[in-house]
Amino acid sequence: MPIKIDRINKITSNIGKASILILGDIMLDEYLHGVVSRISPEAPVPVVEINHEQLRLGGSANVASNIAALGNKPCLLGVIGEDDAAVKLTQLLKQKGISPDYLVNDKNRRTTIKTRVIANSQQVVRADREDTFEVDGETEKRIFGRFQSLIDNIGGVIISDYGKGLITASLLDKIIPLCREKNVFVGVDPKETHFFNYKRVSVVTPNHHEAGFVAGHRIKNDNDLQQVGKMLLEKLQADSILITRGEKGMALFIKGGGIDYFPTVAKKVFDVTGAGDTVIAAFVSAVAAGADLKEAAIVSNCAAGVVVGEIGTAAVTLPELTHELKEHFANGEE
Repeated sequence: MPIKIDRINKITSNIGKASILILGDIMLDEYLHGVVSRISPEAPVPVVEINHEQLRLGGSANVASNIAALGNKPCLLGVIGEDDAAVKLTQLLKQKGISPDYLVNDKNRRTTIKTRVIANSQQVVRADREDTFEVDGETEKRIFGRFQSLIDNIGGVIISDYGKGLITASLLDKIIPLCREKNVFVGVDPKETHFFNYKRVSVVTPNHHEAGFVAGHRIKNDNDLQQVGKMLLEKLQADSILITRGEKGMALFIKGGGIDYFPTVAKKVFDVTGAGDTVIAAFVSAVAAGADLKEAAIVSNCAAGVVVGEIGTAAVTLPELTHELKEHFANGEE
């Protein structure tokens, strides 16, 4: 599906002018890089000799990083603990130009840390340190208060749900009607267990595994895909559903419309970690820049094609995105 050059120029020139509110589960991603040269004598497991450590923003913080990389202003709203990980995460946010001012500290929960051991460019194991119980009423009240204070000055909302306890049914019951009242675009990167709580939003972006699971219908072919997409669109009463399909690209279902398919543009795939964060960030950024839903899907597909070619969570910059759009989709017409 081509886009005219003037539309690409129009959309990309407007990206970077909006504030995007990201509400979701914030994580700290820790990477331990090394090499394997022997097997442990204690157990039949590889011994990884660590030679490099790295900290990155994860979860909804990675969504915010993607928003910042595109030039927009991310307003990151979420919960962290009162621990060393929270300090490190706050420092990382500041380095990325993301304000930590909207974060809520909760002394009763740990900041989520995901530690990945990478050996010879392959992930060997992941260790998670986290609390996943739902936030209490007082914390939820503080979160909603900050959401209300921001809503009038933002160009879109992203709900980034990793099932770590922030995105509760009661919080969604307050946030989604407020966004519809204010005519604010809402994109949701969903968690399967909460899926049918995201009713009447602008777009939901599950991958094909998540979509098939919640629909109770495994997606094996295009016919399955169509059935699942249409069913979810109807049950959620959403404006659109964007199902990401890995190496097969994406499929967009629009309320009152048809289905559009977008083949992948990835040249190589090293790691899909955080690709969903890039998809939702690029999609909402494109809409905030004046793109329609089909154009936004093309933009997010291009953005995802860039980040899966890198190891770990990554973010696409606006120049990279613009180049990819013109290389793959421009039809040369002004």
